Amino acid sequence: MTEGRREGREAVVVCLPERHHVGELPANVEVVLLPRQQGPLPDLRRVELLVPADWARQRVLAEFGAMARLRVVQTLSAGVDWLRGRVPAGVVVCNARGAYDEPMAEWVVGAILAMQRGLITARDAQMTADWRPFHPDELAGLRAIIVGFGSIGSAVAVRLRPFGVDVVGVARTRREGVLGLDDFDEVLPSADILIDLLPLTAETVGLLDARRLGQLQPGALLVNAGRGATVDTPALVDALRTGRLRAALDVTDPEPLPPDHPLWRLPGVLISPHVAGNSRQSLARAYALVSDQIRRFAAGERLENEVPPHLLM
Repeated sequence: MTEGRREGREAVVVCLPERHHVGELPANVEVVLLPRQQGPLPDLRRVELLVPADWARQRVLAEFGAMARLRVVQTLSAGVDWLRGRVPAGVVVCNARGAYDEPMAEWVVGAILAMQRGLITARDAQMTADWRPFHPDELAGLRAIIVGFGSIGSAVAVRLRPFGVDVVGVARTRREGVLGLDDFDEVLPSADILIDLLPLTAETVGLLDARRLGQLQPGALLVNAGRGATVDTPALVDALRTGRLRAALDVTDPEPLPPDHPLWRLPGVLISPHVAGNSRQSLARAYALVSDQIRRFAAGERLENEVPPHLLM
């Protein structure tokens, strides 16, 4: 898909979870729908471009071997870790990068405000009708380190800087204005807020281990909207139990978080059920991207958002 424009295809078979979201498609596109109900899937042997919904992931993974004509997997999500090590040779994976930047950034900033300005403390006090004033901290003058600094990290930075927050971005490789992972340990102890937006790869599993969590200064806030397994959960539980760290978590490891897991009941923790990127608008943007990708594929044009190999290994 990266060699540039080619001749348009005479016929293209596309597998979609829902038809009405993608609007009109070129005449040479045949659509196969994935049924929500349990039972056998439709014949997928002719499918060239697959768009799996979250609820269909495991079902389509089991069918990869039968999709002899499959050329592209276009996800509705920005994360593709569920495909690691599962993509057949010669198949290109494209994600929905950019569709979720706004709601993700809003969730991160909202979680930081709720934790720093005492809204969680006030909500807990409200449950027991406890009217005792307290003095929460301001954001101005704090340093936020964003690890996994891509398009979502950029959107977070744009929203945090007007609060007077010093934002430092850390990405896999160093680039202008952004540090690399090689610099992470050096800058980590200066973080008042550590924002984890890392994808889950062989390099990032457990990256925030006991040693790195221990480098954070007492009272630091960990905000994780990336992937739960990038954090060593037992080490995080230990740091939260002692009150040395606080955390706002949209993702956890394991996930879903079992009802008896200690994270639910520890002080200084805000948990949401992996919904930071969810909104009606983000779903519409994701399907608009899918529509455009189908038209590009049918015309033999270059696709957008091709996922680099290291995210799929």
